[in-house]
Amino acid sequence: MASEFRKKIFWRAVVAEFLAMSLFIFISIGSALGFNFPVVANKTSTRSQDNVKVSLAFGLSIATMAQSVGHISGAHLNPAVTLGLLLSCQISIFKALMYILAQCLGAVVATAILSGVTSSLPGNSLGLNALSEGINAGQGLGIEIIATFQLVLCVLATTDRRRNDVSGSAPLAIGLSVALGHLLAIDYTGCGINPARSFGSALIGNNFENHWIFWVGPIIGGASAALIYDFILAPRTSDLTDRMKVWTSGQVEEYDLEGDDMNSRVEMKPK
Repeated sequence: MASEFRKKIFWRAVVAEFLAMSLFIFISIGSALGFNFPVVANKTSTRSQDNVKVSLAFGLSIATMAQSVGHISGAHLNPAVTLGLLLSCQISIFKALMYILAQCLGAVVATAILSGVTSSLPGNSLGLNALSEGINAGQGLGIEIIATFQLVLCVLATTDRRRNDVSGSAPLAIGLSVALGHLLAIDYTGCGINPARSFGSALIGNNFENHWIFWVGPIIGGASAALIYDFILAPRTSDLTDRMKVWTSGQVEEYDLEGDDMNSRVEMKPK
């Protein structure tokens, strides 16, 4: 932890998470709020929200930010993703905490700016996540778990450096996973799958009703995806001691999938 704290590259990564999260929240929630404004040229006073438009805005903004700062911070932009990578032993506990703090702060700042930009909008919810009519807390929690599970599973699979069969763009694949989650969950919960994004709207809007769902659901979904991928789908050859070293040092070398050929394995070791 002390070694990471002293490195400039570490703090650049934290700043990158804050900046990218701010842009992501402003663009994505801004696109969701836009449907409330009349389209003067088309002489339209009201219109319904286009879920496809909002889903693509969230997905494409994530893909863009991942391409922009992925080489600096990894572009987690989501506490659930950070938790999944922590459990997968790809970052240290200290880095995970700092990333989550930067993500939450970025979401709050972006939502506050968006609140000023859309101040003339009546009944402005600022993208607040809430349960739809007829959906109870348990059902909403289930939706959040499943939507986050597929996202974190996609992140872990597409960024797994042990794979040599991945073609195309990893940021785009992750962005499409975000869009997919929104296509599923918008009509049920407004689609959280990102506790920091939900926190920003709840804090600035001062409305924390059922807010726990949008933390507990993504945490369970992200943790489940990491554990299933790491121990069942693509097991890693590491014991608890090696994992503890990674969680404290934050430095890790790549290691191969477990296989029948013991000589092909590369064990997890701190650099």
